Amino acid sequence: MNVGIVVFPGSNCDRDVKHVLDKTLNTNSKFYWHTKRIPNNIDVIIIPGGFTYGDYLRPGIIASHSPIMKHIQKLAQQKIPILGICNGFQILVESNLLPGTLLKNTSLNFMCQWINIKVTNTKTPFTTKLQLQQKIPIPIANGEGRYYADKKTLTSLQKNNQIVFRYENNINNSTYNIAGICNKDMNVVGMMPHPERASESEINPIDNKPSLLIFKSILKQFTIEN
Repeated sequence: MNVGIVVFPGSNCDRDVKHVLDKTLNTNSKFYWHTKRIPNNIDVIIIPGGFTYGDYLRPGIIASHSPIMKHIQKLAQQKIPILGICNGFQILVESNLLPGTLLKNTSLNFMCQWINIKVTNTKTPFTTKLQLQQKIPIPIANGEGRYYADKKTLTSLQKNNQIVFRYENNINNSTYNIAGICNKDMNVVGMMPHPERASESEINPIDNKPSLLIFKSILKQFTIEN
């Protein structure tokens, strides 16, 4: 299985994702710099968290115009599984690969804490090993993680089962408690919480299984059981 981790100036969770994939799940992922092209034989793409371009203008907007994103948009149309985490979610939204937008938290503060989210869609490549309404202890780390969309978009998200994760307690006033969504084809998923920071018992004394299952789900798609 060929897993590509996209790296932009300001990405800071790329190595965390690679560590979980390679050291915990025994895959062989590769980094791809934002000016490069991802090979056509890629199986999975992950856009990690961070502060691409220092969040200049607004998070994800400059990264969305990087050369690699045009190729990722084409790969998304080919149903390649793509996961955007935190800033990666913001990049997917700014690239029009996912609907809606991510606004400043209502507190106007950077929020870094453990929360609980619930699974509301188990049909994406990243949630097949999870159960509906399963609770996942997981950390967030963002200043602009409040999901917002207009009524038409929200109606479409609900109708097409595109809401993947919801906050158990809506700590930042995201619309409909949304913590993660997918596209209509369900191969592109964006989530604000950080599963890579909760996938090992050393850093997650609460319960590391649910977060790790997000990564294990994609391995399942390629008949690799871990």
